[in-house]
Amino acid sequence: MMNDNNAESRGSKGGKARAKALNPQKRKAIARQGAQARWANVSNTKETGNEVPITIHPATQPGVLHIGDIDLPCAVLSDRTRVITESSVAKTLGRSYGGKQRKLARSTKEGLPLPYFLYGGNLEPFVPHSLRVALNKPIQYLATGGIRRAVNAVLLPEICEVWLKARENGVLQPSQGRVAKNAEILMRGLAHVGITALVDEATGYQEIRDRDELHRILEAYISKELLPWAKRFPDEFYAHLFRLRGWQYRPPSVKRPKYIGKLTNEFIYEKLPRGVLNELRNKNPVTPKGYRRHRHFQFLTEDIGNPHLEKQVVAVTTLMKASHNWATFERLFKRAYSQQGEFYFEELEK
Repeated sequence: MMNDNNAESRGSKGGKARAKALNPQKRKAIARQGAQARWANVSNTKETGNEVPITIHPATQPGVLHIGDIDLPCAVLSDRTRVITESSVAKTLGRSYGGKQRKLARSTKEGLPLPYFLYGGNLEPFVPHSLRVALNKPIQYLATGGIRRAVNAVLLPEICEVWLKARENGVLQPSQGRVAKNAEILMRGLAHVGITALVDEATGYQEIRDRDELHRILEAYISKELLPWAKRFPDEFYAHLFRLRGWQYRPPSVKRPKYIGKLTNEFIYEKLPRGVLNELRNKNPVTPKGYRRHRHFQFLTEDIGNPHLEKQVVAVTTLMKASHNWATFERLFKRAYSQQGEFYFEELEK
């Protein structure tokens, strides 16, 4: 027995010695592997009910939001949710955070638990039901070093608003005044920037988001099959274009100056969402003889692409009608489109 005990003691000492020999980086790597292994074996957790843990988006990395003098750790998750760690929100507002506080947050109105940074009987009347539901369960995701608890970043202004409304109604305790002040500072910082854009920039998701958005737009605008020819540009469009350019217009003839193509791209196709014209050029390249085999609009979708094209043709034709010369038309066109964003695609989705 004594020999066994001595062996066990020596084994324990040896393990401690080996642990001491590991540098901090290796110890973190081992801890991370252990956390990942534990999550891989979990089929159902009590807190999240998720069989598979959410991870950080593979094309991004954890970032830090810099809002004035405030730093907030953030991330973009694999499901594209932008999050800020729960502990950093509490720290920024000036509320302590730990195991005890997590338990206190369980007893709230409507039986819906809230994070500790919104815990308090005097805050209850100012927490809207939508926010209460959104914060019902914290988002948990797997990151370097273990599991992180977080809140959706878009909720941050609403969280601050709860404290500001409570202060406005004079229900805060003296010790809570500094929390409301911190919420005010944070709200002022957020007033000048979009929280989603901030998270995307901090985590490197901005480039991924732009590529995904372009892919989504091209899928909506570019047809997978060549559509049969149909008249998309009425004679009226060309009649006014020729008039303003000082060219002689002969309706029966289909021959037009080559410069017409450049003007059509500038005033029509370039006003479709960014990237659409380039894709049309790829699908409909110039032949060795110097012309394109098809019309660009034959590659646009019937439900979104061509309706947007026709809407643009009508708008430009209207501006040309109202113009006595080319200079007037260019001035009206610039005024109409200088501050116009690409809203058409978003409007069709509503």
